[in-house]
Amino acid sequence: MGTNRFNYHTKTRKGDLVQLITGRDNSFIIKLERGKVFQSHHGVIQHDDLINLHWGSRIKTHLGKVFIVFQPALDDLIRAIPRTTQIIYPKDIGYIIVTMGIGPGSIILEAGTGSGALTTALAYVVGDNGKVISYEKEKKNIQNAQKNLTIFGLEKIVTFKNRDIADGFDETDIQAIFVDLPNPEDYCTQIRKALIPGGYFGCILPTTNQVSRLVTSLKKHNFSFIEASEILHRYYQTTATRFRPKDKMVSHTGYLVFARKTTKLSETVG
Repeated sequence: MGTNRFNYHTKTRKGDLVQLITGRDNSFIIKLERGKVFQSHHGVIQHDDLINLHWGSRIKTHLGKVFIVFQPALDDLIRAIPRTTQIIYPKDIGYIIVTMGIGPGSIILEAGTGSGALTTALAYVVGDNGKVISYEKEKKNIQNAQKNLTIFGLEKIVTFKNRDIADGFDETDIQAIFVDLPNPEDYCTQIRKALIPGGYFGCILPTTNQVSRLVTSLKKHNFSFIEASEILHRYYQTTATRFRPKDKMVSHTGYLVFARKTTKLSETVG
């Protein structure tokens, strides 16, 4: 899954993304390059000293602080993205991907790039043989997402279009379209034109009244199998003698709405 940069190998190599972890909430993701230096308030580590290590190795900074070297997961990459807008959380992204049938080689449309969290995840999943086309009105959001994708080695998989989807999509016969905009109900006609028959539509909305407007519009535009849900994610204390839920949890982040494009009996499928 994903590009060669994320294929597993037993030792770190030049060009790899590595995650350096010390303590519960101290994590850094860097790209290994010869001659470069990693610096933090914990001290300094030479990149050359991080190359050709087994994953899971421990290494000390010049101040004696110990870091563990891991290969970052997709979840780690998403959490590392600088946020200029609210991101879609990993708990929601995972459900989006499996519900909309997205996998290696898929061609996906996205509307509303934002900070690029979902864009990154989609590019990772569709891999070198797939394509993500992301529409975004704000140029600064595209620039930020492009920067992150380049760091992660995923930039060639994504095509950005600095445009309002009110003008429609350039593409047709698309398998799946995900919309992260406050008024997706206004674009059902454009979405329908771009999808293959049976194609997947998905979006995320923060409030119930937005969901109600969207559901009404989806039914009007002959979408079927409409589903609305939210995903709650609770962590637990992993001390065996006092195993219990943690005090904080990732609860409501948004309502996920999915539907399928279906045809009327009178419609002809080309």
